[in-house]
Amino acid sequence: MGEVGPIDYLVVEFPGNRMTGEGFPILVDLVDRGLIRILDLMFVRKDDDGSVTGMEIADLTGDGELDLAVFEGVSSGLLGQDDIEEAATALEPGSSAGILVYENLWAAPFAAALRRGGARMVASGRIPVPALVAALDATEAAH
Repeated sequence: MGEVGPIDYLVVEFPGNRMTGEGFPILVDLVDRGLIRILDLMFVRKDDDGSVTGMEIADLTGDGELDLAVFEGVSSGLLGQDDIEEAATALEPGSSAGILVYENLWAAPFAAALRRGGARMVASGRIPVPALVAALDATEAAH
């Protein structure tokens, strides 16, 4: 597998189809600094009747300006229609979502070294931020 970092995905809901674009410059910065590589970036909209449609990545606001032209054509083929439909089940009607699949480039050398040493990943996960904050608050309150 060479030096391939862990692959993660995010599904981010935008209630009421309100996308400010505030996070996109940060995403571009992560790519530019070589911390992540975007494998797939797709957007979907769940209409009030529950139907799901894909959205053009370059002009999410519909104002004719290319909001995300830098990401146009980003597709590894990992995401299929079934993934889009599964992601849409988590959405409220009248909302949209971005689906992002990315490689953690920062971890690739570490992961490759572990594989060369015979190690294998047996579990992985993510701790939700609210759970972390609650645990830290509980620890602080106990001291």
